[in-house]
Amino acid sequence: MNAYPLKPGPAIVKLLINGEFVDSQSRDWREVINPATQEVLARVPFATAAEVEAAIAAAQAAFAGWKNTPLSARMRIMLKFQELIRANLPRIAKTLTAEQGKTLADAEGDIFRGLEVVEHACSIGTLQLGEFAENVAGGVDTYTLRQPIGVCAGITPFNFPAMIPLWMFPMAIVCGNTFVLKPSEQDPLSTMQLVELALEAGIPNGVLNVVHGGKEVVDMLCTHERIKAVSFVGSTAVGTHVHRLASEHGKRVQAMMGAKNHAVVLPDANREQTVNALVGAGFGAAGQRCMATSVAVLVGAASAWLPDIVERARTLKVNAGCEPGTDIGPVISRAAQARILGLIESGVREGAKLVLDGRGILVPGYPQGNFIAPTLFADVSTEMEIYRQEIFGPVLLVLTVDTLDEAIALVNRNPFGNGVGLFTQSGAAARKFQSEIDVGQVGINVPIPVPLPFFSFTGSRGSKLGDLGPYGKQVVQFYTQTKTVTARWFDDETAEGGVNTTIRLR
Repeated sequence: MNAYPLKPGPAIVKLLINGEFVDSQSRDWREVINPATQEVLARVPFATAAEVEAAIAAAQAAFAGWKNTPLSARMRIMLKFQELIRANLPRIAKTLTAEQGKTLADAEGDIFRGLEVVEHACSIGTLQLGEFAENVAGGVDTYTLRQPIGVCAGITPFNFPAMIPLWMFPMAIVCGNTFVLKPSEQDPLSTMQLVELALEAGIPNGVLNVVHGGKEVVDMLCTHERIKAVSFVGSTAVGTHVHRLASEHGKRVQAMMGAKNHAVVLPDANREQTVNALVGAGFGAAGQRCMATSVAVLVGAASAWLPDIVERARTLKVNAGCEPGTDIGPVISRAAQARILGLIESGVREGAKLVLDGRGILVPGYPQGNFIAPTLFADVSTEMEIYRQEIFGPVLLVLTVDTLDEAIALVNRNPFGNGVGLFTQSGAAARKFQSEIDVGQVGINVPIPVPLPFFSFTGSRGSKLGDLGPYGKQVVQFYTQTKTVTARWFDDETAEGGVNTTIRLR
């Protein structure tokens, strides 16, 4: 099954409602554009209110049967799903590169990090265990059940069209819920290929549904009475809106949003490894990662490393993601390119030192691509717009401070709290840093500290709204409700009589 092959002429992206890929009746369509060539790959509909209603109704109808499906049966579907993803990974990566722009190697990594969550979902038999305490009072046992909550929805961003959907619907579904997914309208093709594989793996009709669209569809998912939980990954502006609106309508919400991730470098760090880490984390995926390192804070004598960082960044090859040897592909759209270039201009105006200028790069064979080469600013202050805004492009800012305490205070003043890194060979410095830093995810000599699925993604402050994060143990709590049962069984020969009007159990 392959409803979305890459072939001449734009494909028509379909909706998935009750197990069927259906043509939308919408009059509002968008084009899926290859960011390296401007070729129109597909046309995606903004679903009508009736179509969104139909998807939610299908999920609601399927929930009654799916929630009672044995854990072992749900687990076997996920085992089959991960097998199919592995078998189709190169094909999906090719699609992902064409529609999103990242390199083939990075596209494969995008899919693989999502695959790891599917593999973790295969452990649902132990992840969804309740608790039991025997004889908590005279003949009384208490135990908890972790039960599915109903229809859940997911809203995913353009930068990880494989990984983020795989953070969401497999865990929600394996917990016994049904799901309505709204992928990014900018690059839905690879997401739809994964959805096809999920159906092939055996997910029943109505358990997984897909609608496309913009704000109207998002608002409908956030306000519909049958939706019980909403998962979101994307910009701060949209995430704040989703959290407010869905919370006002009684939904559980997890909203993972914008970032300004710092990497603090102490002079005792391994110089070669640190420079490589900064350049890779700062410019990989053209900076379009919510966990990208966008600010390097050089402490003390480490400020002398700036020329090394610049020279290493110069070695990166900018080209279409499908070309061998490419390090950095195009950014997602002309609008994104214009926004990034505008922020670079603001940095120049405000007095930052542009030590590496990636504007105006020409890529042979791809004159229409949305390319920006590695760009690096020094002498940056925290009042500048390039520091205050999430650039989401291949732009690295360098600040210098004298001490680790100053670096910690600088990071903690930033409103975002997605990720932070420290590069050092001092255990004492690392322990102080991880204790005092107010950021959800900390890397010690790790530039992008995204945890494996055994743990949960734990951004904080302005980067996250909602208590529980994606995947790991936290997401099982998010997608289930705890029911506590207190039970007392009497032996007919020893049963006590009489009325007890106290609250004490004995």
